[in-house]
Amino acid sequence: MNSVVTDVAQERRVVTEIPGPNSQALHARRQKVVSAGVAATFPIYIDHAKGAILVDVDGNQYIDMGGGIGVVTIGHVDDAVIDAAMAQAHKVTHTLFTVAGYESYVRLCELLAQHTPGDFEKKSVLVNSGAEAVENAVKIARKFTGRTGVGVLDHGYHGRTNLTMAMNFKAMPYKLGFGPFAGDIHHAPNSYPFHDKLSGAEAAARTISYFEKKVGATDLACLVVEPIQGEGGFVVPADGYLPALQKWCNDNGIVYVSDEVQSGIMRTGHYYASEFFGVVPDLVTTAKGVAAGFPIAAVTGRADIMDASHAGGLGGTFGGNPMAAAAAVQVFEEIEKRDLLGEAKRIEKTLKGALVNLQKKYPTIGDIRGKGAMLAIEFTEPGTDTPISDIVPKITAYAIQKGVLLLSAGTYGNVLRFLPSVITSDELILDAVAVIDEALSSI
Repeated sequence: MNSVVTDVAQERRVVTEIPGPNSQALHARRQKVVSAGVAATFPIYIDHAKGAILVDVDGNQYIDMGGGIGVVTIGHVDDAVIDAAMAQAHKVTHTLFTVAGYESYVRLCELLAQHTPGDFEKKSVLVNSGAEAVENAVKIARKFTGRTGVGVLDHGYHGRTNLTMAMNFKAMPYKLGFGPFAGDIHHAPNSYPFHDKLSGAEAAARTISYFEKKVGATDLACLVVEPIQGEGGFVVPADGYLPALQKWCNDNGIVYVSDEVQSGIMRTGHYYASEFFGVVPDLVTTAKGVAAGFPIAAVTGRADIMDASHAGGLGGTFGGNPMAAAAAVQVFEEIEKRDLLGEAKRIEKTLKGALVNLQKKYPTIGDIRGKGAMLAIEFTEPGTDTPISDIVPKITAYAIQKGVLLLSAGTYGNVLRFLPSVITSDELILDAVAVIDEALSSI
């Protein structure tokens, strides 16, 4: 049996070619038995991880600037979270909450009620993934309103189920060839200040006008909005945009759903990104960083909306797994104990400052945006907002060879996004940016 890894030096270290021989061997095995539909962004295979560092099966150490696509916000293999999950595992691993309940499910729902925006009475349902949370939010909104229409925004991403694929803006790779999709989904222009140059009020008027003309407000059950769009390129809307949408929803009996799967749970320096914009959603979806790698998600919202479903209408076999719920409870405790919201703000200060310095050297960096430990740079033709799509793949390919894992995003693939764990040191942040600088110099 392999020994438990308790510590990893927080530094990047390249000791073999990348991918190394052990990763190459695993990749050959993978290609025989794993569907080709499961992408292999980098053909490296991780043996263990700690904090901000991934260690592959060849001993190479990578600075993880993607955080498991926003999942390990608290860091890889956090001791307190692992201890909480293991303690629960030694007590009970599964009962199905709707048959025989357990405390960790209830406690997590209490914490979600406490920390999601709004001071009204709230209730939650726990599920398995972000897509499942979004799908349940739509179900709940439809049941509450008696309507069927679902409003979403351009450049949005909501998941890979049939319903959420229909809600996504981008076809490739998320929904191309997988139809037919669920109906009554309506896409409207979003606020994208770098490209549309509109104020929040102007962008909101455009969005609202589209919905009113094409759909009709009285036919919409809900409007599902990422306060900061994730896969779309970390698009931060103009000031006033989201409050205007929320007011319109409230005035027309439309359930306003904040999809915070990627932007929630301390990622932006607040528990939820909606807080930045003064928005109090009717429903909020939570996933990714809430349990530090254990699969769990939630829909939380106004008690009257959440109670609209009949008994048995919500739930699922693994929803709210006891170990995952215990891990999530501990994540909330660690946020308060270790001021991890403050750490997210530290990441923003260090990383954004370094990116601004990069922008001064490279005019192809058209925009820097984001909040907290959720930042991005968009590459465009100098002096314009015309996307350049071939730079980001070159940067990520260069960086992985140097021991830095980076992620792309954006409808045009021209956005480099950063989702580091909030415990990532300033030294590691600056080291990763230095590698990006090298990559840009080499292109």
